[in-house]
Amino acid sequence: MKYPFFLFLFLISIPLFSQIQGKITDKKGEPLSFVSIYLDKTITGTTSNDNGDYVLNIKRKGKQIIVFQILGYKTIKKVVNITSFPFRLDIILEEESVRLSEISISTKDNPANRIIRNVIANKDKNTDKFAKYTAKFYSRGLYKIKDAPEKFLGRNMGDFGGGLDSTRSGIIYLSETVSEIKYQKKPKKFKEKIIASKVSGRDNGISFNRAEDANINFYQNSVEFGNDLVSPISNNAFSYYKFKLVGTFYDKNGKLINKINLIPKRKNDRVFNGAIYIVEDDWALYGADVSVTGAQVNIPVVDVLHLKQDYNYSEQNDAWVLISQSIDFKVNVFGFKFDGRFSSAYSKYNFTPNYKENTFTNEVLTFENEATQKDTVYWNKLRPVPLTKEEVKDYKIKDSIKVVRKSKKYLDSVNKKQNKFNVLSPITGYTYRNSFEKWSLSFNGLIDELSFNTIQGFNASLGLSYFKRQNEKGKWWRAGVKANYGFSDEQVRPTFYFSKKWNNISRPRMSISGGITTAQFNGREPISKFDNMLRSLLKRRNYMKIYEKSFARIAYSEEIKNGVYFSSTLEYANRKPLFNSTNYSFGRQSKNAPYTSNNPLNLADYTNAAFAEHKITTLNVGATFVFNQKYLSYPDRKFNVGNSKYPTLSVNYRKTFGASNSDLNSDLFTANLRQNINAGNYGNFRYNIRGGLFLKQKNIAFMDYLQVNGNELLFVSDNSLNSFGLLDYYQLFTNDKYAEAHIEHNFKGAVLGKIPLINKLNLHLVGGTKTLFMADKNAYTEYSVGLGNIGFGKWRFLRIDYVQSNYAGIKNDGFLFRLSF
Repeated sequence: MKYPFFLFLFLISIPLFSQIQGKITDKKGEPLSFVSIYLDKTITGTTSNDNGDYVLNIKRKGKQIIVFQILGYKTIKKVVNITSFPFRLDIILEEESVRLSEISISTKDNPANRIIRNVIANKDKNTDKFAKYTAKFYSRGLYKIKDAPEKFLGRNMGDFGGGLDSTRSGIIYLSETVSEIKYQKKPKKFKEKIIASKVSGRDNGISFNRAEDANINFYQNSVEFGNDLVSPISNNAFSYYKFKLVGTFYDKNGKLINKINLIPKRKNDRVFNGAIYIVEDDWALYGADVSVTGAQVNIPVVDVLHLKQDYNYSEQNDAWVLISQSIDFKVNVFGFKFDGRFSSAYSKYNFTPNYKENTFTNEVLTFENEATQKDTVYWNKLRPVPLTKEEVKDYKIKDSIKVVRKSKKYLDSVNKKQNKFNVLSPITGYTYRNSFEKWSLSFNGLIDELSFNTIQGFNASLGLSYFKRQNEKGKWWRAGVKANYGFSDEQVRPTFYFSKKWNNISRPRMSISGGITTAQFNGREPISKFDNMLRSLLKRRNYMKIYEKSFARIAYSEEIKNGVYFSSTLEYANRKPLFNSTNYSFGRQSKNAPYTSNNPLNLADYTNAAFAEHKITTLNVGATFVFNQKYLSYPDRKFNVGNSKYPTLSVNYRKTFGASNSDLNSDLFTANLRQNINAGNYGNFRYNIRGGLFLKQKNIAFMDYLQVNGNELLFVSDNSLNSFGLLDYYQLFTNDKYAEAHIEHNFKGAVLGKIPLINKLNLHLVGGTKTLFMADKNAYTEYSVGLGNIGFGKWRFLRIDYVQSNYAGIKNDGFLFRLSF
């Protein structure tokens, strides 16, 4: 048989390396991928690639017993006598004969139910056997595209990195990672050190194939796999699945293996389809061959995700441990057809590691020095799963292309096409790039910030900005100027800004800005410019109230310690009231009342302002604490992943001073506590609590009052948990003390999934409560119940809430519609 090209390179580069190599096929000659190959009496070795090729590294010659194992095929133990290396061994595997015994058929109770109950009862016992371990982890990620469109929404899509053939099909992403992992069950800890990382066609070589992300653990009640899915061996599995014993067979060690089909009780529930394999008497997982649809994981663009796991018996700890895993996916969206695979292999398990007190820290991922700079020879020695011909070709082509595409000549040619100026550029915007020198000059078009309000009428901005990237580790600076013009009030409001960032580790950032602008009276900006424009032009409802300020501002922010974020701003401003200058609307004036005034304190007062013009200085000093924050340390950045077990606390001190009228000066402390808690199969619980306190109650300017986020829209575009549903925008405010709380629980399928007929709709029940307390006003409360996951087929993004409010004994109710992702 002709050797594949990658094996030839492998042999000439490291001829003294000991190995067994070959190809694995079925009886029809079709290659079998993801077959586990290892020496007998061990639990890990290597895995065949998509072409069925494998390379098994061993240390000695002589008589050896090689095991070939994959779900659905008979395990083979092959005795060989190795006299020289490399040693060629091709294998043909037969499909496993799964039979259902007569005893099982005659059993009154469903035999599959008995098996699943035993597995559930023995989960802790089995997982305690590998309660802590170290291992080596290998992962490969592959994305392919077929018949890629040349253009999308009028934009040229390029060649996706150079890996496409004449039909615009091929590999668009290929990456590999080898790492060392440490795991502990109680308390749950995980740590990964990446030894080598590689991405085809990229300079930095940083792949995102994390071992912790690949940890698809069916022994947990809730399995993270695109979404939180109900495990087929969860404590409440019988509420979501029916089980059928398909048959049994014996493994290489004479253990009886049960193949059990998973039958979801509801089509689009958060459950798996397919089969799991259970070891009789041990009641442990032997393997899994399951899939989920895009509807089940709530990712509509995904057609299907297919998961396959293989476990092996470890004599060292009398346990069945995961040795290999593959995730295949298909995506079909907007004419783009993707498919791919993320495959993983585990080796060199040690179930008696000697962990020290500082073994596990909040740093859960690190990179070894020069992990992204390993050469081909190193990878050929390290890689446990050989590359396919297609993957070898992709590395070769893209490594060559990478050199070319970094050259000044190539980058200049690309920029020449990108930098073409057309007749629409003044409207849509234009950017001139110099990719080799890493700078760009941008002009924002007239429609970038086009909006409408009753002060300025239609207004648009023209601006110019310059951006310079100084290195690949997050150091850059940006400067720009902009002028906003209102066509009704005929006022030009110019602004400028300069900002600089030093790195992607602590992300220190400073900005200086100034000029003349408009701002909402509520600094939390409860309504967007777009929402206000739509309601104004279509329904003559101008919810947004604004004032003008001429200002100079400096700001600085940085993560000063892991999980501790510092921010500060100092602003000097002249604040000036504004009045309506237009009554224009698409709505017919004869059938609609005039716009309300720009005075949020009295919507019918068109002559008096909510405040008198004044000058004032505002200092904000704040800190955010993400308790016990976990983070990933990449070579060029720090990526924070938080910690859902603890809340996040934000505190801020605001001081206004220097005003000509001393009553306008004030001191304000605010705090915010929020958390999102994953309740597994019982849904998701989250809360957001905010409070504030003025040191002294004074007659300050209205925009400095403590204000809440209200809402007067039927369709809400904001899905964050910090606003009220039926509270008018400027109804409640205070210059004293206040507190607000927002609490919500999404039960997902835990409640409605158990109600006959209704469970067919696959809707999510959502309940919530909100409350507001102010020292000088009555309490305000809201209660809501809603239905989420509304839609058709895979597209289920709509949520509807029924809300009831109570303020000073006055009750109100209504429906809210929102997008929920």
